[in-house]
Amino acid sequence: MDPVLQSRAAIAALYRADEADCVKRLLPRAELPRDAELRAGARARKLVEAVRRQERDAGGLDAFLQEFGLDTDEGVVLMCLAEAFLRIPDEETANLLIRDKIGGAAWEKHLGGSESLLVNASTWALMLGGRVMRMREASGSQPWQTVQKAVARAGEPVIRQAVNQAMRIMGRQFVMGRDIEQALTRARESDALGVRHSFDMLGEAALTAEDAAEYFDAYRSAIETIGSSNGEPEGIFAAASISVKLSALHPRFEFAKGARLQQELAPRLAELAQAARQSGIGLTIDAEEADRLEPTLDMFAELYGSPAVAGWEGLGLVVQAYQKRAPAVIDWLAELARKGGRRIPVRLVKGAYWDSEIKRAQEHGLEGYPVYTRKAATDISYVACARRLLNLGELFFPQFATHNARTLATVAELSGAEEGKFEFQRLHGMGEALYAALDEEEGLTAPCRVYAPVGNHKDLLPYLVRRLLENGANTSFVNRLADDAAPIDDVIRNPAVILGEGPYQAHPGIPLPGQLFSPVRENSASLDLSDRSSLAPLFTEIDEALGREWTAKPIVSGREIEGTPLPVRDPNDQRHHVGTVMESSESAIEQALTAARAAFPDWSASPAESRAAALETYARLLEGARAEAMALCIREAGKTIPDALAEVREAVDFARYYAARARADFSQPLTLPGPTGEDNSIALAGRGIFACISPWNFPLAIFSGQILAALAAGNTVIAKPAEQTPLIASFAVRLMHQAGIPEDVLHLLPGPGATVGAALAGHPDIAGVAFTGSEQTARRIANALANKPGPLATLIAETGGQNVMIVDSSALLEQAVGDAIVSAFSSAGQRCSCLRVAFVQEEIAAAFIAMLGGAMQELEIGDPRQLSTDVGPLIDAAALGVMQVHAARMEREATLQSVSPMAADNAHGFHFAPHAFEIGDLSLLAGEIFGPILHIVRFKSDRLDAVVDAVNATGFGLTLGIQSRIDSTIDRIVARARVGNVYVNRNMIGAVVGVQPFGGEGLSGTGPKAGGPRYLHRFATERTLTINTAASGGNLRLLSLDDDPAPGGN
Repeated sequence: MDPVLQSRAAIAALYRADEADCVKRLLPRAELPRDAELRAGARARKLVEAVRRQERDAGGLDAFLQEFGLDTDEGVVLMCLAEAFLRIPDEETANLLIRDKIGGAAWEKHLGGSESLLVNASTWALMLGGRVMRMREASGSQPWQTVQKAVARAGEPVIRQAVNQAMRIMGRQFVMGRDIEQALTRARESDALGVRHSFDMLGEAALTAEDAAEYFDAYRSAIETIGSSNGEPEGIFAAASISVKLSALHPRFEFAKGARLQQELAPRLAELAQAARQSGIGLTIDAEEADRLEPTLDMFAELYGSPAVAGWEGLGLVVQAYQKRAPAVIDWLAELARKGGRRIPVRLVKGAYWDSEIKRAQEHGLEGYPVYTRKAATDISYVACARRLLNLGELFFPQFATHNARTLATVAELSGAEEGKFEFQRLHGMGEALYAALDEEEGLTAPCRVYAPVGNHKDLLPYLVRRLLENGANTSFVNRLADDAAPIDDVIRNPAVILGEGPYQAHPGIPLPGQLFSPVRENSASLDLSDRSSLAPLFTEIDEALGREWTAKPIVSGREIEGTPLPVRDPNDQRHHVGTVMESSESAIEQALTAARAAFPDWSASPAESRAAALETYARLLEGARAEAMALCIREAGKTIPDALAEVREAVDFARYYAARARADFSQPLTLPGPTGEDNSIALAGRGIFACISPWNFPLAIFSGQILAALAAGNTVIAKPAEQTPLIASFAVRLMHQAGIPEDVLHLLPGPGATVGAALAGHPDIAGVAFTGSEQTARRIANALANKPGPLATLIAETGGQNVMIVDSSALLEQAVGDAIVSAFSSAGQRCSCLRVAFVQEEIAAAFIAMLGGAMQELEIGDPRQLSTDVGPLIDAAALGVMQVHAARMEREATLQSVSPMAADNAHGFHFAPHAFEIGDLSLLAGEIFGPILHIVRFKSDRLDAVVDAVNATGFGLTLGIQSRIDSTIDRIVARARVGNVYVNRNMIGAVVGVQPFGGEGLSGTGPKAGGPRYLHRFATERTLTINTAASGGNLRLLSLDDDPAPGGN
């Protein structure tokens, strides 16, 4: 096997490898001889002592973090301000933000707390604003009273200017320049001292092609400008360089878009590399999130092997030591270098996305984490990777980016301080004192390159927040370096000693994703769709399942009932036959009712534990049949691969969660308080036969959830699936029977709602109906239940919603647009929770609409079997017709702002391109539009209450999104809105079972919430039991009480 390919496979194998195994392999590679270890420790101690001696002169981010760490309220306030303030275009919202974030903070206590001019200047401006916003009655002893009153008279403009100035002071310290010319001017001040620079054009991932083009032009211009002022460096490694983020150069820099990246991104990157080569500067590809590593390596390999860089040693890559794959990435780069015959500059960093990597793995139920959960393990990895790079000096030019004295001293020891063999790197505004001490105290003259951000203050903010989060935490080395309260021995402690001599243990406070809900239940397992090694077997199994002929028949007491076969066709392409369905006859309906009625007493009396165990077995079987389930969701329901995977996970979560709730609530009666001589208790029991009428948009998850909840509560069930998705339902029922649900307890009756559903809802034996669908159908079911003979029946209904997102001008625009795209167009807009209307504050509405339109142009509509597809088909011709009619009406009565492009080869399916219309008022929409159409309404900031009232007036109350950085605004909306699920600064879909119980109010449903702690109760009846324990022989418990229970009583 080709060594390059072999080493690439080794990278994939370590993606989410066992952490203990990884650390066990790393420890020997990071171990230094005893004498070398002692020298490294001594050097680290000298460095820390020197930095602390220089503390009075320390400035920049080091001093700032020391004074405003994230363990202080003020540090958190600064992070929030930095994220939002300079983006707000209107004065009213800026004032709200200042009141919200600054008014309660105690800035005075920080004034003079640091010798840094930066810190004190920023503190003065922030304190000025904070004291005025509080406007407490100050006593005469307060030294700032006069200032407070003076500024109060001047009014809010002064406050805004004060806070703005504080942000700008911070900005100048942390950013090299607003543009590359200004940055180069500042850089020349240190060039004479031998300082090298790597310039980074600030900005986050591009959302639109226009964004990507602007970033490309900025990079290209910067390369030419840097090159023209580069002088005559001693080789490419001494020259200035530029760092590029691939996510800035392409709006869909994702693993799933590999083909597009090869066609669109690779040529752009090659052009930049060629320009850098011609300009005599280096070009380094930055590292980003873990799921972007594979496409990053693809792009690097493509570029490294291209004629544009042949024979050039200026192309570099960043490697993150906190990733378990880091050593394998270095080995792969070594094979590339051997094959290419030239060295590769490698910048070794620890990593800046740690918290988001942990959260993402937990949310997705992945096998493990791509990063280490303990900082000491990352430090060990860094040392092991550094040694590897140094040992392969003929293949690499190592660049060690660190602000950690222990790490720096260890690298110096490993390298032998050999000049020209490597360089150190630090962030602009950080680490000056540390590297000055390395030179002055240790005499180590290894060159140091400064990573220099370039951009305006608005672009600074996300970068600054990452640095604050990365380095401002209590455990951060930067935070503790100059803190005299932190013992030096602790600050410079060998990471191997921190880990201890026993078997390695991952961080006990960070459970593996699968154990997130332990010990109550397992988290549903998932697959990482950015992991090639996981995808290959999945796609093979899906293809096998897609090739089968699937059938759905009425299943009564485990027996399939024959009938007239009807075709089931693929909504993506009606020429494809998926399977056949046989609809239920009147006879089949009666047989199912009779069998369910007879089975109810025994099933209701069965132990809750046995019912729970059957549900958990179903979860296990379903995970084992994941590829089959996904294949059916893709072919029959038109779900994309990510949606199909999420569907299986949700069904599994329902099974395990309801099993846990059955054990908790149905195993034993609840003892109630009462008078002596009496026992009182209340117990839950099944109601009887439940009809579960499920929708086509979640044909496995909601179908399973309804049935499993009814079964867990002790009911027998007749399942009536949606007409469009009977094959998935048949698959699930067979699996439930296999899991141990008795065949006469659960029955399947496919067929039209007008016949099968109506017959069930009106039957006297039905004790309850669980329904998800339209409000109109829910009303018909409610009327049928009310008018049928027999006992009063229960209705649990979850219907639709006129779901709104409110975006004020403090919102992070990129996040708001991204969340709107996901919320409105995922699943082709065919979720009950999907966003239908975005209310956007008028000051940012134009920018929001422009960015939204650009992002919509990047959506790929088509075959859901392709991983690259973002939007699949609508479910059927009727759904398509509704969308077409509504879009035609909107084109007459509203303003079309954007429509996504759609390929002509989608003509045989029910595809509808996402649309965005601007409307004048919410009243233009009579009801829910169930598809990929987003409506946008502008609002004035002083009309926020009216917006919420308008949403409430629709009568729907399912989901609401809020995009704001102002806590008081969020609290105000939440208090006023009448909705079931509110999502703040995130998307509005994908409620997680047991974490975000889902369900609405008003026209959106009856409650209780599916996946919540009270859901099973609605499927049950309550029975109390009172026993007079003193009926014979008197009250023995009362009579036997000790006369004097007090200790030491006389």
